[in-house]
Amino acid sequence: MRIVMKFGGTSVKDGRSILHCANLIKKFSKNNEVVVVTSAMAGVTDSLLHAAKKCCNDPSPGFIKLFIAEMTKKHYDAVNDAVRNEEIKSKVLSKVDKLLDELEKVLLGINYLGELTPRSLDYILSFGERLSAPILSASLLSVGVDSLALEGGDAGILTDETYGRAKPLPEVYGTIKSRLEPLVSIKKTVPVVSGFIGTTKSGNITTLGRGGSDLTATLIASALNADEVWLWKEVDGVMTTDPKIVPEARLIPEISYQEAMELSHFGAKILHPKALEPVMKKRIPVRIKNTFNPDAEGTVIKESVTSTKDIVKALSLIERVAIINISGAGFDFAETMSNVFRALAENKVHVIMVSQSSSELNLSIVVDEADVEKAMKALNGMINGNGNVSKMEDIAVISAVGAGMAGTPGVAGRIFSALGRNRINVVMISQSCSEYNVSFVVKRDEGRKAVRVLHEEFELGKGS
Repeated sequence: MRIVMKFGGTSVKDGRSILHCANLIKKFSKNNEVVVVTSAMAGVTDSLLHAAKKCCNDPSPGFIKLFIAEMTKKHYDAVNDAVRNEEIKSKVLSKVDKLLDELEKVLLGINYLGELTPRSLDYILSFGERLSAPILSASLLSVGVDSLALEGGDAGILTDETYGRAKPLPEVYGTIKSRLEPLVSIKKTVPVVSGFIGTTKSGNITTLGRGGSDLTATLIASALNADEVWLWKEVDGVMTTDPKIVPEARLIPEISYQEAMELSHFGAKILHPKALEPVMKKRIPVRIKNTFNPDAEGTVIKESVTSTKDIVKALSLIERVAIINISGAGFDFAETMSNVFRALAENKVHVIMVSQSSSELNLSIVVDEADVEKAMKALNGMINGNGNVSKMEDIAVISAVGAGMAGTPGVAGRIFSALGRNRINVVMISQSCSEYNVSFVVKRDEGRKAVRVLHEEFELGKGS
């Protein structure tokens, strides 16, 4: 088999975990061709983001030395625990030193300029994966597996120049295949690719958005015609809902591409929302596996699944969101809709769900909490006083997802009846024509209660 394995930040959180991952790769690479994609060590990307922002606001560069010292200790400790061969250890420490020296110079430059552009931020955030990939590769070499560390651009991940949420270019599959196929099929090497990052045609580093390592893995899988993608995480697979909200939540053995996409879009931390697109056309299954319970089968995401009695299969919750309302009489509805979404797209505002009334224009759009102010500014500028733009904060979005909902009458009625019996007020509703999900908005402090109510209503904890 040819397998693309992706290890998340929790899986490579420290040196011992990295060595554990190296031994897992060694075990599964004996009779398989394997390509590895790795995230940054747990917490590193957030630390880089914090440091980058602090550079702009703090006129004193003293904290940069302290930050680099902390990053050096974290990655040196990881190398010492993950790499047992002294010669290999010396080489990877030299690589770590070079990268951290580069990072320090970039942060000092940002500090002196007092300006952080999206391009500069992507460059800074890339260091997490650029540091972890050589360490994991060195760990593999130290346990006897031939390996080579590659940055995203070196592996052929070509993107556009949308810094922060870069999109892969159409030719990406050809470039990946030309770079990785010889390593995998001829040299029998295990490439370790830094996830989350790519490069533009001009060589500038970009990022694919948070969680983008999943997308890196599926792009590679599609390009190399892999048999499966394994996403190694800290959970056994996809659950009926977050076990922290409902302890009775259970594992879902199989889920369709469409169901997984709906769940990931609406907040379930399964995978990057765009990650399934590269593998769907080639029908490559994606398996969610637990790094710390590797013998568990996990959840398989594939084209079609064995039918079950479940109407609703899973519930997701997004808590950090807000509603933007655009209202006013006398607008041309189609033109206004076009202008609204163009303005949001130009300002990189992530739209989660939409509801509208066309008799008198009233358009409600759910966006990430972090995007509220720039969405308000963009839309106020667009309507130029000829309507009203308002916001509603402290809300949550719940989505009920399941292929069994399609063609089953009364599902929405059952959902809202259960919520009504429990005195949970619904603020906004959206349902797609596919009937794979019903999504709705409630007050944030009622979000978790709504999930518990519906989990019990559809008996999701009892299994098929």
